Amino acid sequence: QVQVVESGGGLVQAGGSLRLSCAAPGRALAVYIIEWFRQAPGKEREFVAASSRMGGRTSYSDSVKDRFTISRDALKNTVYLQMDSLKPEDTAVYYCAADDGPWSGGWYDPASTTIVSWGQGTQVTVSS
Repeated sequence: QVQVVESGGGLVQAGGSLRLSCAAPGRALAVYIIEWFRQAPGKEREFVAASSRMGGRTSYSDSVKDRFTISRDALKNTVYLQMDSLKPEDTAVYYCAADDGPWSGGWYDPASTTIVSWGQGTQVTVSS
């Protein structure tokens, strides 16, 4: 069973950038859709971005579109979430998820039964 692991969170000032990584030691991420979600205190987990199995297609929530970029490095078996122009409202715990379901190209449900693995989460804090 695949187990994804996130890294790269931290504290950054508004307008700054961070890059999150999602890896799966010993398992190929290319066979899964990889999704990023986030959860702020007191709020529900929400979809951020998704990458199709071979990385050729991506999907973003409206709140991060044009600021965040999801990408894959097949050689490193890693999926990245490059976050630019960060805002205080981007503060949240960010989660990577491996999804065995079909590519929809739109919004992904964090409660989906096709998600086979969640990472432990990485904290992103954006100060104003």
